[in-house]
Amino acid sequence: MSGIFNIGVRSLQANQAALQTTGNNIANVNTPGYSRQSVVVQTVQGQYTGGGYIGAGVDISTVQRQHSEFLTRQAALSSSVAASDTERLAQLKQLEDVFQGGEAGLGSAISDMMNAFSDVANAPTDLSARAVVLTRVDEATARIRTAESRMTDLRRGVGSELASAVASVNSLAARISKVNQEIARTNGSGQAPNDLLDQRDQLIKDLNGYVQTSSVAADDGTVSIFLASSQPLVLGTSVRPVALGTDAFGDPSKAKLTLTQGSSTTVLEEATLGGGKLAGLLRFQNSDLQDAGQLLGRLALAIGTAVNAQHRLGLDLKGAAGGDLIQMGPIPDGRPASSNTGNATVAMAVQTSPSSGAGSLLASDYQINFTGSSAGSVTRLSDGLVTAFSTTPIKIDGLDLTITGTAAQGDSFLLKPFSAVAATIATAFASPGALAMSSPVAARAGSNNLGTLALASLVTRSVPAPAAVTLTFTAPGTYTRSDTGATTYPYTAGQAIEYSPATATTSASGWSLTLKGAAVAGDTFVVGSNASVQPNADPRLNAGNALSLLALRDAALFEGSAMTDGYAGLMAQVGVMVQGASYAADVSQSIANNVEQDRSSVAGVNLDEEAAKLLQYQQAYQASAKMLQIAQGVFDALLQSLGR
Repeated sequence: MSGIFNIGVRSLQANQAALQTTGNNIANVNTPGYSRQSVVVQTVQGQYTGGGYIGAGVDISTVQRQHSEFLTRQAALSSSVAASDTERLAQLKQLEDVFQGGEAGLGSAISDMMNAFSDVANAPTDLSARAVVLTRVDEATARIRTAESRMTDLRRGVGSELASAVASVNSLAARISKVNQEIARTNGSGQAPNDLLDQRDQLIKDLNGYVQTSSVAADDGTVSIFLASSQPLVLGTSVRPVALGTDAFGDPSKAKLTLTQGSSTTVLEEATLGGGKLAGLLRFQNSDLQDAGQLLGRLALAIGTAVNAQHRLGLDLKGAAGGDLIQMGPIPDGRPASSNTGNATVAMAVQTSPSSGAGSLLASDYQINFTGSSAGSVTRLSDGLVTAFSTTPIKIDGLDLTITGTAAQGDSFLLKPFSAVAATIATAFASPGALAMSSPVAARAGSNNLGTLALASLVTRSVPAPAAVTLTFTAPGTYTRSDTGATTYPYTAGQAIEYSPATATTSASGWSLTLKGAAVAGDTFVVGSNASVQPNADPRLNAGNALSLLALRDAALFEGSAMTDGYAGLMAQVGVMVQGASYAADVSQSIANNVEQDRSSVAGVNLDEEAAKLLQYQQAYQASAKMLQIAQGVFDALLQSLGR
C-alpha cells in the first residue's frame, strides 16, 4: 500500500514543482536576461519482485536553465558593436548640424566676404562699400568662431559622457565580481544557481553595451572578464578599475582608456576596444571630431593667410601699406612626448618662401620623431605618410617647422597646426579707411605705341613698389628692360613677366605683369609705383588690390578647389562620415536584432507554450492527487475489512 502512496506523493511533488517553475517563467517573461527554466525529472529505480521490476515513481533531477552559451555570447558581442555604431552616429549627427548649408552657413558668409571686394573695386573711395567689406569679414570670422565653439561644446559633452560610461563600467565590473563570489559559494551544492547565472549574463551583456569584452570560465564557476582582447577587468572576485587618461603627448582634446592595478597603469588602444558605447565615443572624440576640427582650422588658416598676404600688398586711403585684415592667434608649438629627454621645441608657421604655403595646407596633425638632433621623420597622421628629414628647418605641406634647442634620439612631438586658429579668428581693425584697396604698382603703355599691347593683369609682389622699369620691345617677341640695359628677354602674349629688383632677398618681390596683344618694335610699357607711372592720378582711385583680393575668390586654395568651395568640401567630408556611420549602424543593429532573436528563441519565455504547460502540469497534478485519493480509499477499505 505504501508503494502507490509514495508514487503519488512523488508525482504530486514533481508536478507541483513543474507548475511552480512554469509560473515563475510567466512571471519573468519581461525580466531582462531571464532564461526559461524547466524541471528535469527522472524515474526512481524500480523494486525487484519475482514478477519483474515494479516502478517506484519519479524524482526531480534538477531545474534546468534553457540557455545557449554560444548565442548568449554572440548576442552580447553583436549588441556591443551596435552600441558603438549607434553612439558614434548620434554624435556625428550633432557634428553635422554644426556645418550647415544655405544662407545661414559658413560657406555663404565666405562668399559674401569675397564678393564684397567687387563693390570697393568699382568705388575705391566709397566708405560705405568699405564698411560692407568689414561687416562681411566680421560675419565670416564670427561664423568660424561659432562653429569652433559648438565643437568645443561637443567635446565637453563627449567628455562628460565618457566619464559617466567609465563609472558605469566600473560599477558593472564590481557587480559581476560580487555575483562571481556568490556563484562560487554555491558551487559545491551540485546544482546550478540559475538566477545568479542569468544575473551575471545580463551584467556581462550590459557591460558589453559600454565596452566589448571576452570571458573565460573557471572551475569554481566564476568568470573572468577581459578588455582589449587580453587585459583583465575582472579576475574571479577581484576588479581592475578603468579610468580616462591622455595620450603620450598629453593632448587634452583626446582621451585614452586605462586599466589600473596598484601603481601600474595600462593604456588601452582605441583600435583594440572593439564595440561598445565607450569605443564609439572615443572614436568620435579622437578621430571624427579631430578631423572636423582640422578641416575647420585649415579653412580658417588658409583663408586668413591668403587674404592677409594680399591685403599687405595694398595701400589704404592714407597711402600707408596695408596690414593684416584678419586677426588670427599664433600656431601653437609642437607638444612634446612625456618621455622626451632633450630640450628641443618645435615652432610652426605657414610658409612664406619661396611662395605662400596657404594653398598647400592639408587638414592633418603631424608627429615628428627624432633620430638625431636634426634628423628624423615627420608622419602625417591623416594618412600615415612618412617624410624623412636630415636638416632643419623643415618644410612640409605648406608649413615651416623650426627646431630650437637640442633634440635627443627618440624624442617626439605632436604637431597640431590648426588647433587654435578657428577660436581666435576675427577682424583685425574697424576703420573702413584702413582697408588697403589700392595697388602700389601701376603700369602704362607708351603713348607712341603702334602695336595692340594692352594690360591683362598686374600683380604686386611686395611693398613698397620698386623703382619704375621701362620695357622696350625690340621685336614682336623680345624686349629690353631699362634696369638691365641691352639684355633682351623673350615675350609671349599672355605669359607673365616676373620682375624682382636686384636687391631683392626673396623671389616674392617686385611685380608680375601679363600683357595681351601684339607688340611692334619700339613699343614701350612702364611699370612702377603709382607716383612714377601716373604722377597726376589720385592713387586712391587705383583699386588694383581690391581686384586682387576679389580674384582670391576663385584661387585654388584647398587641394585644387577654389576658396569659396572650401567649405563645401568640408561639408562633404562630414557628410561622408555621417553616411558611413549611418550605414554601419543600420547593419550592426540588424545583426544584433537577429542574433538576439535567435537567443530568445532558445532562452526566452513563450507565453502560449507556458500556458499549455500549465494545463498539462495541472492535469498531471490532479491525476496525482486522484492517485493519493484512491490509495487512501483502498487503505480505508482494508482497515474496515480487518476490523470485522
